[in-house]
Amino acid sequence: MAVPFHLDPVTGLSLGRIVIGVGALAAPSTTARVFGLDPAANPQLDYMGRMFGAREIALGAVTLVSRGPLRRNLTVVGIAVDGADLANGVIELGQRNVTKLASGMLVGAAAGAVGSGLLALARGRRRGKQAG
Repeated sequence: MAVPFHLDPVTGLSLGRIVIGVGALAAPSTTARVFGLDPAANPQLDYMGRMFGAREIALGAVTLVSRGPLRRNLTVVGIAVDGADLANGVIELGQRNVTKLASGMLVGAAAGAVGSGLLALARGRRRGKQAG
């Protein structure tokens, strides 16, 4: 009999951060292209991509292994980071520094991450009230 698999939003976000981070660290140009960016037009994108990747791996890993109030606090940090990414995507679209497709992908990914983080916090509060 198969055991049902349950992936809570924080674990999913943490694993997603690690996967995207590894991609950005190991193959920054390829990862940039996946998100609709043009690394050939900006050769410094590889450098920034590797920096981004290392931070995504670190935030994802530390959140993944944390528990209790620390996990909640790291989820809030993740929401703040993803919220800043969302705002930056909107700003870049307004300034026409990225294509509409790239902006849509980047803003969509950030908005999804913010939403998942907020959902996780709401679920945590409900569980806390039920236990109390």
